[in-house]
Amino acid sequence: MIVAVTGSSGLVGSALVSFLSTRGDRVISLVRREPRPGEDALRWDPASGAIAAAGPATADAVVHLAGENVAAGRWTAARKARIRESRVAATARLVDTLSRAAAPPRVLVCASAIGYYGDRRDELLTEQSAPGTGFLAQVCREWEAASAAAAARGIRVVNLRIGLVLSPAGGGLAKMLTPFRLGLGGVIGGGGQWISWIALADMIDAIGHALATDSLRGPVNAVAPTPVTNAEFTRTLARVLGRPALLPIPAFAARLAFGEMADALLLTSQRVVPARLQASGFTFRHPTLEGALRHELGR
Repeated sequence: MIVAVTGSSGLVGSALVSFLSTRGDRVISLVRREPRPGEDALRWDPASGAIAAAGPATADAVVHLAGENVAAGRWTAARKARIRESRVAATARLVDTLSRAAAPPRVLVCASAIGYYGDRRDELLTEQSAPGTGFLAQVCREWEAASAAAAARGIRVVNLRIGLVLSPAGGGLAKMLTPFRLGLGGVIGGGGQWISWIALADMIDAIGHALATDSLRGPVNAVAPTPVTNAEFTRTLARVLGRPALLPIPAFAARLAFGEMADALLLTSQRVVPARLQASGFTFRHPTLEGALRHELGR
């Protein structure tokens, strides 16, 4: 299979490229710079959607992972505009390019996020659950809608609603490791908010499964089957690292430090399960939090 990948230098993208290459697929990275000599890559311009040469016509599948990091800093008006632009507008332009290709790819696996559901407290959330409210929920709705033109063209589209990806190489877990290793970790807010997570290894397997499973279309929750509360996550990470976790972060302190982003990423509660993934025959290698952390951290 020939797979074109955007966001190939990110946490998930770089792991995906290694996985696909190892199993014998040809991977074409869609990059925003001029490809280096000998690099199997094509220049992609998110501002116009243009892809150099005939990239979409030569790819059997496209995995679209590119997007502004939502946790890179406080959400100013300018950053929120960049987040929306990098997901909604860039996806719409990419999809337009794919849809107009003489030989479009058979499948598009497009990243989304469990932010789609908003803050839902203890409600058990599947792909059939209604969307939530707030900035991230709105962006996710528009992000997924931007891929609709590809489906109308006959491309099988899978929208992966991704949870917290566990890896020491990046993302939320990487940011937690230093304070937890110093014994400075602790519960955030009340600790009762649900965290829906997935080990990086399972995340990559889920993308491979979505590429290969013709019955999968539309929204698919990319999370482990065992969401945990923030308090349980804190206890488990501390146990795996062999350190105490005695310094809670009150909700007001999180909001003071991170502003609106604190409510959307740290204090929100999303108890999401992978109903469609499991119904399609996917098997998790790391279904429990402690097992996933021990694997990813080599503990």
